[in-house]
Amino acid sequence: MAAGRGLKVSTFVADVTPPMGAPLCYGLVPVASEVVDKLWARGVVLRPAGERPIVLCAVDWLGIGNASRDRWREALAKAAGTVAERVALHTVHQHDAPGDDLSAHAFLPAGVPLCDLDFARGAVLRVAAAIKASKIVAVTSVTGGAAAVSEVASNRRILGPDGKVAFGRMTACRNSPQCAAPEGVIDPLLRSVSFWAGEKRVATLSYYATHPMSYYGKGGVSSDFVGQARDLQTDTFQVHFTGAAGNIGAGKYNDGAPANRAVLRDRMADAMRRAKAAEKPVSLDAVRWVSESVAMPLRTGKGFGEDEIVAAIADAKLDTKQRANHARYLAFLRMTKGGRKIDLTALRLGSFSVLHMPGELFVEYQLAAASFRPGELVATAAYGDYGPMYIGTARAYDEGGYETSAVSRVGPAVEDVLMGAMRKVLG
Repeated sequence: MAAGRGLKVSTFVADVTPPMGAPLCYGLVPVASEVVDKLWARGVVLRPAGERPIVLCAVDWLGIGNASRDRWREALAKAAGTVAERVALHTVHQHDAPGDDLSAHAFLPAGVPLCDLDFARGAVLRVAAAIKASKIVAVTSVTGGAAAVSEVASNRRILGPDGKVAFGRMTACRNSPQCAAPEGVIDPLLRSVSFWAGEKRVATLSYYATHPMSYYGKGGVSSDFVGQARDLQTDTFQVHFTGAAGNIGAGKYNDGAPANRAVLRDRMADAMRRAKAAEKPVSLDAVRWVSESVAMPLRTGKGFGEDEIVAAIADAKLDTKQRANHARYLAFLRMTKGGRKIDLTALRLGSFSVLHMPGELFVEYQLAAASFRPGELVATAAYGDYGPMYIGTARAYDEGGYETSAVSRVGPAVEDVLMGAMRKVLG
């Protein structure tokens, strides 16, 4: 669907910091006991001439999945005067932050923490209200650019001589010679696109693939180094999206010491500034929104059956973290079996494209997306629908490792499904 000149934009922001005592990281870490820095939902509403608005939103939460994501998109669409299919909702994926999965919560007995539903409902309303109140301005020009990020990202999956994962480098790495292994397969570029009203940079969207944590699990609510770097960009209204970071973290350059948060923040902030400085004009003649819905192939085998998952949720002997995880597994399984599809979307702004993807996507998908349009800038935002959790490549499931263990609820066939849909929306 194409639109000509006449693009308008509005920006919105809402405080989505959880109350004290709220579950963080879907109950996998201690509850919120202090606020290190606030969490935000930030975004823009693009209004191409003659078309319904497009909402792009990044939330400083771990994940929003299944029915909760549907609820968010419908509410934001209504506030912007558009339809849910034209809402790209993503989380930045910080771990000292809440998650939202209404579908999973319904399967849990009392006393098993997952998410604060009342708080989540209120957050949706605040974001919708911010969209309604946002001031619309005419866009006179669009610019896009990229810059390499130095000493932040490294691949988490280090393979042994047998081609299997021998070591997981993860977010922080210490006490192993593998911490210093080469960066491995990453995407070094931070990409950005800015919208201008005359000489004023009204909004900037940036994209980079790494797990956005320096350390976590101490009860301190934080947007961590990526959110803090974003908030340092005082020359514009900056919205940051985490790219395909399922197998990417800061482990090579981070031992988990609290002081490293500021180091990583400053490296990210510098890359954000350099990407903006490198931006060049992007044509306004073609603003397109393309969508393709896909049925995600479910994981099969021992431990992935519905009866096994139901039994695990009911097992009071299991740790509450495991039971909460199984509730998320069951929600995605039943909704997928019921015919629910997940949509991949692309925003096409002349020679700059943004691909919107679900789950904890491996970086190989982002690199493939960039190769589909050689000579152009292609940014990827992952952590859309969090229902499927980790999404590996087909070969990764044979390699083993954490990312393709039970935390991935899709099977190896997912690569062919997603690559085909990516080609369609970027074609």
